[in-house]
Amino acid sequence: MNMDELTAFYRGKRVLVTGHTGFKGSWLCRILTLAGAEVTGYSLIPPTDPSLFAIAGLEDTMDSVIGDVRDLAHLKAVFDRVKPEIVFHLAAQPIVRDSYKDPVYTYETNVMGTVHLLECVRLTDSVRSVLNVTTDKVYENREWEYGYRECDPLDGHDPYSNSKSCSELVTHSYIKSFFQDSPCAVSTSRAGNVIGGGDFANDRIVPDCVRAAAGGKDIFVRNPHSTRPYQLVLEPLAVYLLIAMRQFGDRKYQGYYNVGPDDKDCVTTGTLVDMFCKAWGEGLSWTCRYDGGPHEASFLKLDCSKIKHVFGWHPRYGVEEAIAKTVEWSRAYLEGQDMLEVMDRQIREFFL
Repeated sequence: MNMDELTAFYRGKRVLVTGHTGFKGSWLCRILTLAGAEVTGYSLIPPTDPSLFAIAGLEDTMDSVIGDVRDLAHLKAVFDRVKPEIVFHLAAQPIVRDSYKDPVYTYETNVMGTVHLLECVRLTDSVRSVLNVTTDKVYENREWEYGYRECDPLDGHDPYSNSKSCSELVTHSYIKSFFQDSPCAVSTSRAGNVIGGGDFANDRIVPDCVRAAAGGKDIFVRNPHSTRPYQLVLEPLAVYLLIAMRQFGDRKYQGYYNVGPDDKDCVTTGTLVDMFCKAWGEGLSWTCRYDGGPHEASFLKLDCSKIKHVFGWHPRYGVEEAIAKTVEWSRAYLEGQDMLEVMDRQIREFFL
């Protein structure tokens, strides 16, 4: 899918994005804006300081509403005002370790937030296409060597992963209970780990690498042998946009879709950091420092055969290119460049 195809469909469409001030949400809103959509965002204030949303000045480029998905009345008022045709649900408490620290908030946001979103959709006649973005961690992880498929059991271990499993189940129930005979199509997308410029989150390996590199310090790696599916943030966003577009015109595309890189790009954290050090240069290095933290899966990857078969989709960049794009963005930021221009350039390069 290229930018011309995106523009042909999304130009003039009313699109609501929850979680728009986050890392993925910011990139998604900018793609939609470049494609000519009328974009409204509903989210808490940016979750980090600095944030991509603020650095790129995205508040001035779209209809940005600060709100909490736990607040049903406020969310419904925004739906009533905007009358969206397409909804992307990204709002979440997304950090595994934070979910151990505050499980109640994690479940309130990730489960009841999904209930509130779908209830607003149910009561809003204008909506034709909804995508709930979850995670590869929704599956019952048995440390299998093969990728998880959409038909495998959902049972995330930690509160974050489990709350996202619950979000999936809520979505399945709403589809069966309220949207069977509706013109509105609803899907979920289970994405792997994303990397890219502008992620300032704590407790994520690539932002930790960028912070260490910027400060001229060694990178500390907790679990260098953990295997994860890493992909550039634009990869899953392209799939989200594709699913929402296709099911808008034909409800047969409604479903549950894994989105992840090819097997060769499912690498250990240690290998990922090696790639980062090589791309950054300046003699950057890392050391292993296990801190005895809470349980996290050591091996996880997805089987993405379904999305490849249904949509003919294939990843554009491999993990090394994803690291290179992240380093390019981060160096531009540290040099004080116009980051909206940098975002736009990377988006246009991806959607050639």
